[in-house]
Amino acid sequence: MKQPEDCESIEDVRQAIDALDREVISLIGHRARYVEAAASYKTGEQSVRAPERQQAMFAERRRWAEEAGLDPSVIEEIYRTLVSYFMGREMQHWRDAT
Repeated sequence: MKQPEDCESIEDVRQAIDALDREVISLIGHRARYVEAAASYKTGEQSVRAPERQQAMFAERRRWAEEAGLDPSVIEEIYRTLVSYFMGREMQHWRDAT
């Protein structure tokens, strides 16, 4: 994959973006497996929801976004969507296990 400054055409740019998106999706899948593993350590709905953990995580992701020169609000929104999705999966996994 070419670096952004080495791209010579829109196709080079699109190919690189597609490759990065594939990596991002693969990492999200990897994250999902950790979420499923976490469910086995939790004892109830409140521990699955873990509101204190969520707030700390969102604050840290916002800080990471700022460090990367990204809009923290957008990154938080993305993570809120991810957490909501994974929480639903984790709740189902936890319910299936009990």
